Amino acid sequence: MSILATVAEMHDATEEYLEQILELEEEGVTPMRARLVERLGLSAAAVSETIGRLEDNGFVELRDDRSLRLTDKGRKLATTIVRRHRLAERLLLDVIGLEWEKVHREADRWEHAISADVEDKLVQLLGDPMTCPHGNPIPGSKRTAPATVSVALADAELGHVTVARISEKLELSDADLQLVADARLIPGSAAEVMGRSSSGVQVRTGAGDTTVPPDIAEQMYVSAA
Repeated sequence: MSILATVAEMHDATEEYLEQILELEEEGVTPMRARLVERLGLSAAAVSETIGRLEDNGFVELRDDRSLRLTDKGRKLATTIVRRHRLAERLLLDVIGLEWEKVHREADRWEHAISADVEDKLVQLLGDPMTCPHGNPIPGSKRTAPATVSVALADAELGHVTVARISEKLELSDADLQLVADARLIPGSAAEVMGRSSSGVQVRTGAGDTTVPPDIAEQMYVSAA
């Protein structure tokens, strides 16, 4: 492997770790190395090594309780990467027409290559969107979505709801995204919560009746219709 390729991989790894830490914060989860092991599918040793490098380079701090805190430098870079990822998702879905369940994985490849100039053009082209296709806010947008109260689908009362967003954790599973797409439960879709059992939450949409497994229902958020 060439030196340039190695440097590029280190650069992408830095951005990926910072992105995951910021997304954990968004979800109200305390960022810790164990959570990164789960999200990234890497060994504890590999995660610890990279976190050590991020500390040395001034991107993160390790607190006394072993949690991770983004420094100002780290937060700035993390916010930029999350913003470009979510703009790329909107481009892939709204302009290119890629299927909803595929845009997250594809945007992972695009986010590291988008420059500041291209980012500005994307904002103009897309009309400065407020959220990504999964309903999560795009950092830095000059537009703000109306405040709505949402709850996890697992906790929703019976009746009509609108899907508000899905968590970044759910986006990491291609199979889970496919289930959500097939059931027509993407953000903005209407659904009716019919009941719940140990098997999951029974919902009715334009695609018919579906039982959403508990682990997925906990990562989906809906608001009263």
